[in-house]
Amino acid sequence: MTSPLIRRALPEDVAELNILESQARQAIEEQRGGKRLLELTASRKGEWFSAGLVVLVALIDDVPVGYLVMSEGDIAVIEAVFVHPEAREIGCGDALLEAARAIAESLGSRRLEATALPGDRETKNLYERASITAKAITVSVELNGPSS
Repeated sequence: MTSPLIRRALPEDVAELNILESQARQAIEEQRGGKRLLELTASRKGEWFSAGLVVLVALIDDVPVGYLVMSEGDIAVIEAVFVHPEAREIGCGDALLEAARAIAESLGSRRLEATALPGDRETKNLYERASITAKAITVSVELNGPSS
């Protein structure tokens, strides 16, 4: 079994990152709470490099198969993590989280946070393996607002 290589994203990764993000957003939309999360999370649309952002890629045989986006700060926040379904179960997600945690600690962050959808057991399990556990749960209901 090939172990994933984790490194910071490079400009030449953008095309693959865009494809992976599209796959991730499609998968999120199909999950409970996914449409709301997508409303709150804009697509990167090729904008992967900005100050205060860490973007990591998981590679298998030099091919990007996953990514993690984390904002830097006192509280580092994992904004997105995705591994292509065919590359799961070989440690890519765990390796991405391990690298993100090491970077957050090296930057002086005192906490690492992330979001998982209510029915996304795979992501919850990934975070729990990295000792990232629920601290708050957001609940909501759609309302019938005033008619126009």
